[in-house]
Amino acid sequence: MDNLTHSLVGWVLAETGLKRRTRKGLAACVLAANMPDIDVFFGWAPWAPLAMHRGFTHGLVGGVLLMPPLLAGLLWLLDRWQVSRGATFRSGLSMHFGWLVALCYLGALTHPLLDLQNTYAVQLMSPASERWFHTDGLFIVSPWLLAMLGAGLWPARRRRSGRPAVAALASVIGFIGLNIGISALAWRSMPDAAAADRVFASPEPLLFWRREVVWRSQGQIGQGRFDPFRGFALTAPPRADAMEHPLARRAASATPEVREFLAWSQLPFARIRRTRCTAIVTFGDGRFSGPRMAGSFLVSATVPVRAAGCPHP
Repeated sequence: MDNLTHSLVGWVLAETGLKRRTRKGLAACVLAANMPDIDVFFGWAPWAPLAMHRGFTHGLVGGVLLMPPLLAGLLWLLDRWQVSRGATFRSGLSMHFGWLVALCYLGALTHPLLDLQNTYAVQLMSPASERWFHTDGLFIVSPWLLAMLGAGLWPARRRRSGRPAVAALASVIGFIGLNIGISALAWRSMPDAAAADRVFASPEPLLFWRREVVWRSQGQIGQGRFDPFRGFALTAPPRADAMEHPLARRAASATPEVREFLAWSQLPFARIRRTRCTAIVTFGDGRFSGPRMAGSFLVSATVPVRAAGCPHP
């Protein structure tokens, strides 16, 4: 999800009354709700689980278990430094480190739970497993979710009551549950659903009940649309992913960029364009193959081919 949504979830969580449990309570909830996205600064890291976005820092070990106490410690040190300089705090609250840690854990838990809802998916078990998990319950930027959170945050702050914030969080949970149910219907409605080894059903941003469905079955990638009021319809005939083609298999390890892309991709496909002595293999991901996104999710490699008059590869 986008960081505005993560921030609002942490803020609304704090406005339920939790922010008054300790000094720095609001900061703990908001910062912890965004903390797992620190991995965007570590794409250079030699350790693959950390370099992978939505990997280690979004998993149950890194993001949920290990990182919250570190954030709590940093906030506590900041508070100690402020106190040593004679700072006063308008809230009148005292510092309770135990509550600070608890709020960091609560805020951090919301992040993978939200990211789990869209088709980008999360490696929840990293670093023990590279498996991606997703429920397809939300578009990556949901205006409906933003509206619900805003509708709870404003009266909670105005009335200084936690009830609107609690109601907003309950609405968010109900909305996500409804959408997970719709995606489950979409998964089951596609043709020959039992034969598919991967299926993604992405909600539309405004018409949230509609789904863009993409799946892989027996080496082919299919695309369709689902509407619970109209049923399922194919939007394009299934097309071979070509990942087992000899040229694609060679290109898959040709460059670090391709290897990283394929480690992230969950519905990879290859398109091969041959010239006389080389082949340009372009890899994409079926989840993001629409005309508006395809250009941002493609990577290519050039490999030599065997032909008369060409250097041997």
